[in-house]
Amino acid sequence: MNEKANVYTFESGLRLIHIPSPTNVAYCGIGIDAGTRDEREGEEGMAHFCEHMMFKGTKRRKAWHIINRMEAVGGDLNAYTNKEETVVYAAFMREHFDRAAELIFDIVMNSTFPQHEMDRECEVVVDEIESYNDSPAELIFDRFEDIIYEGHDLGHDILGTAENVRRFRSEDALRFTQRLYTMDRMVFFVLGDIDFEKIKRSLSPYAGGSRSAHGAQRTAMMRADGGSSVGLGGVFTEDRGTHQAHVMIGRAAYGSKDDRRIALYFLNNILGGPGMNSRLNIALREHKGLVYTVESSLTNYTDTSTWAIYFGCDAEDVDRCVRIVRSELDRLMSAPLSQRQFDAALKQIKGQIGVACDNFENYALDMAKAFLHYNKFEGVEDTYAHLDKLTPQILQEVAKDMFDEEKLTTLVFR
Repeated sequence: MNEKANVYTFESGLRLIHIPSPTNVAYCGIGIDAGTRDEREGEEGMAHFCEHMMFKGTKRRKAWHIINRMEAVGGDLNAYTNKEETVVYAAFMREHFDRAAELIFDIVMNSTFPQHEMDRECEVVVDEIESYNDSPAELIFDRFEDIIYEGHDLGHDILGTAENVRRFRSEDALRFTQRLYTMDRMVFFVLGDIDFEKIKRSLSPYAGGSRSAHGAQRTAMMRADGGSSVGLGGVFTEDRGTHQAHVMIGRAAYGSKDDRRIALYFLNNILGGPGMNSRLNIALREHKGLVYTVESSLTNYTDTSTWAIYFGCDAEDVDRCVRIVRSELDRLMSAPLSQRQFDAALKQIKGQIGVACDNFENYALDMAKAFLHYNKFEGVEDTYAHLDKLTPQILQEVAKDMFDEEKLTTLVFR
């Protein structure tokens, strides 16, 4: 894929990024710098609820017309919300770009949030909340962040509570979106074989509006020295009445400006990445048969990140599994990888990145997120260059900093 990005900023502050792709399918959308952490007290769940409600009616369209607009030409319209952004996007044959762009701007900027639709949709979201509560393997990730970020704006989950959602009114949704859905907090992204000048012309009628002086005040998660302002540690056990125990071990980690984050990303892949040969999968599943699933993850935010290991096991095996995990962390702390181990792990992660980039939808969404928050997008070769700067010694130093047992938080659902 040609990774050279075309970028442009409209007078309103709306930023545009476009990368050509070699297929007839294109992707475009709007990334909004507004998520769960931008909710004020009493608004918990509002960002996600507004995402749902954008499909329920605008000043010129009813819900059916929104649903049918891209479906009628074989396209797909979708959206998601997380803690730092809301994204609305479409996949379509490239000749339908104008249709997709107009629709996306309409639902983002002109949604009316009719109360009768809100009353109906709130029960859909409440069912989503209850479904999530019935899935401990998913719920534990949010609960873990609730614990390690307690007291900060990252410390509540995306869906909110049923009580809150049922209380939302049209004026609440309008107030939230008018505060945060402003052009200077948005990125329009395009991945597709579409002429860049045509894209600019097509977007010009929708890219007006003035810059906004307001916005969310986010609580900084990182200290001036680059360390996390959260260092909870300890073991937390919650009785969830589950047949299987679910366990997370981890901590708040490096912010986006910390060069050590790429080393942690590499270590995370060695420990519990998608490869069946990850150290934790070999130790816990292949050698001992103690778990069906074990993984480690690194969730990036602008000013921090969450590094965590997750596994599910029989309740009586929790302590044994935790000891094995601890042993693998200690191995990475106590000695650097051999050059052979390092080279093999580097070859693997580069291959995984290359394969992942073949998923154009995910590639487009990654591009949108990076440009939205950092005003730049680094392609595959840039990522490879960062990885090539690492050494076994650098990895060991980061492991010693990150995997210190006293700084890790453990959460167990039983």
